[in-house]
Amino acid sequence: MTRISEGLLGQAVSMFSFRGPCSGVAPYGNGHINDTFLVCCRAGREMKRYILQRINTLVFQNPEELMENISHVTGFLHKKIEQAGGDPGRETLNLIPSQTGRPYAIDPQGGYWRAYDFIENTITLEHPRTARDFYNSACSLGRFQLLLADFPADTLHKTIPKFHNTPNRIDQFRAALDADIKNRAASVKNEIRFVEEREPFTYTLTDLLKQKRLPLRVTHNDTKLNNILFDRDTGKGICLIDLDTVMPGLSVCDFGDSIRFGASTAAEDERDLSKVHFDLDLFQIFTQGYLNAAGSVLTDAEKQNLPIGAKMMTLECGIRFLTDYLNGDTYFKTDREGQNLDRCRTQFRLVSEMEQKWTEMEHTAAYM
Repeated sequence: MTRISEGLLGQAVSMFSFRGPCSGVAPYGNGHINDTFLVCCRAGREMKRYILQRINTLVFQNPEELMENISHVTGFLHKKIEQAGGDPGRETLNLIPSQTGRPYAIDPQGGYWRAYDFIENTITLEHPRTARDFYNSACSLGRFQLLLADFPADTLHKTIPKFHNTPNRIDQFRAALDADIKNRAASVKNEIRFVEEREPFTYTLTDLLKQKRLPLRVTHNDTKLNNILFDRDTGKGICLIDLDTVMPGLSVCDFGDSIRFGASTAAEDERDLSKVHFDLDLFQIFTQGYLNAAGSVLTDAEKQNLPIGAKMMTLECGIRFLTDYLNGDTYFKTDREGQNLDRCRTQFRLVSEMEQKWTEMEHTAAYM
């Protein structure tokens, strides 16, 4: 995206219905997709803070549809939380309308912007500090599913078509392998074989959806730990953020993506695979928290397929890293040579360990 000038940023601020005059704007967070700013406004003696974002339209090419999804889902959550006696000002994102009344604004250069209330006294985590953090994150994801259980998922736009369609990721992998534009295929024969041996498995969830054995639900589709806000005082997860990929999907995929990220003992790009392990205890802790929150609305088939979701999302992510490595590292940002290959190998290591602990994983899903 192009650099944002102070003048353009000022115009963006003026396009939203903030309370009181703006007293400061500064870059915020460490996100890699959208441009994010913290806006401070003073209304009398009160200081009110907001999040202002410019949407990356290179990644999200239909920003109006994206914002329609977010507006509908957050509005629905607001009502549900209010009915349950909760605090909708903290437990879901709340969009600030633009001066035109829309949930977004368009600047003179054609850029799309949005704004949210800043949720005070919260923190984000890159990694669980304790097992309780991981349990609390599971409760947040489960409650997200619980509150949205009766939202008509098929009315949402598909922000990124076929996002968690693993057979489609296999097709992209095959295309990258056939092209081999960087002549890297010969050096990753083991990883290629790993994918090919598990290709039949990749159809499991898409087949269950076609057979209507798994329901289509509203899903977040990027359930990393750092997309949950935790209350600074209690440590409880209170709100899912980064809703750009909210769209129709499978609950087991959201569950699985959380496991892929949170139940690993090492960083995603760890070079020393002896440090990379699938932590069965963390899987069990997360499963317990998730089912405690969402179990009443999940079908038996969804519960039974939670281990499938964990393995599928981990395998799919590894395939995506390998595909990008073959393509010359054009999608995922890299800081060093071979980083995508290292990422791929950590995911495949986790898949292998899941396969070794499969009986225990199935037992956990069946008896929690």
